[in-house]
Amino acid sequence: MQYDDVQRFDIRKKKKEAFGFSILLFYSQEDRRPGRLYYRQSDMGRTYWYKDVLPCTAMVAVECSNVVINILFKAASSKGLSYYTFLAYCYTLATIVLLPVTFFLISKSGFPPFKFPLISRLCVLGLVGFSGQVCVYKGLEFGSPTLASAISNLIPAFTFVLAVFYRMEKVELRSSSTQAKILGTIASISGASVVVLYKGPIVLSSPHLTSSSVLIQRPLGSPQSNWVIGGLLLAMGYLFYSFWYIIQSQIMKIYPEEMIVTFINNLSLVIFFVPLCLIAESNKSSWRLGPSIVVASILYSGIFALSFSSAVHSWGVRLKGAVYVTIFRPLSIVIAAVMSAMFLGDALFLGSVIGALILSAGLYAVLWGKAQEEEMTFDDSGSSSFGPSSNCNVSLLQSHNDEEM
Repeated sequence: MQYDDVQRFDIRKKKKEAFGFSILLFYSQEDRRPGRLYYRQSDMGRTYWYKDVLPCTAMVAVECSNVVINILFKAASSKGLSYYTFLAYCYTLATIVLLPVTFFLISKSGFPPFKFPLISRLCVLGLVGFSGQVCVYKGLEFGSPTLASAISNLIPAFTFVLAVFYRMEKVELRSSSTQAKILGTIASISGASVVVLYKGPIVLSSPHLTSSSVLIQRPLGSPQSNWVIGGLLLAMGYLFYSFWYIIQSQIMKIYPEEMIVTFINNLSLVIFFVPLCLIAESNKSSWRLGPSIVVASILYSGIFALSFSSAVHSWGVRLKGAVYVTIFRPLSIVIAAVMSAMFLGDALFLGSVIGALILSAGLYAVLWGKAQEEEMTFDDSGSSSFGPSSNCNVSLLQSHNDEEM
């Protein structure tokens, strides 16, 4: 007797749930016996690109964007731009940019569930993010950009410890994936520290050196900077950033809409914290937009940093976790060194090359550890869901053979 359509659909559905990609099961028309299983490899390819290649590419693009933002802000601050003015204009612009996109998404998916778990975390997210930015920019006044780059390497370590504390990351010291993540995090921090603290001989130089290196990299022992206070403020700011990633991960589990969450976060900052910026920067002349570099830094930061980068970070946190997103942070130091050598005429030192190699090895180790964890999780869920389905299919095939006999 031939299977009816319902039975064949049921078999395909169970197989799809077990493996995560579609399986076409058909019976040959000649003898009515089970045919071969045909796997649609295209579904696996799309899953690989979405789960692995696209997040990695997006995180690298965000770090490149952040490097450009830092360079523009440093150039604009040398023209007299206050960081209070900078933050107020950027958050306002980002809110305006995301407004039409948010209305479109809400019209399709509906309003967010404004309940206490979501509202409380959104408020804390805005407070933590604003506090982190104030500490970082204030630390740059007391310290130096080089010191800020060195201390920013603590973000992956802070985030990993917080993720373990909040049980977002599994720590099994005997597991190869956990060992890879720990060693990769240490290697990434070490590689980025080598880039900052060790120069070595010049590998690549340009005959047309600019003064940007003097602006961007003042020595740590400079008498003009109180690097102790600056270092404490920067460490506190980057600790706030790590908390921001953890809270963002919790929000994505409650309401996985990155653009809407980013808009609500920026809107709350405009409502509650922009007035504080107006009070802190009472000089009216500071709010006048003067040179073109000031306007360019605000436009670029408002459109890309607080809109594009925040949404991509939220998407990455939802898809891969907070530790995965922050492990790309030390990569910005290498990107800054390469971009300075290519576009600003700064010299490329041997320390930057060695640090980049160490950082790349650490980054690969963390990515490998995350991939191993996901594979183990998929195998466990796949085997558990495949078991009953397999038994059901075996019984169906057995009954089919009995009926044929």
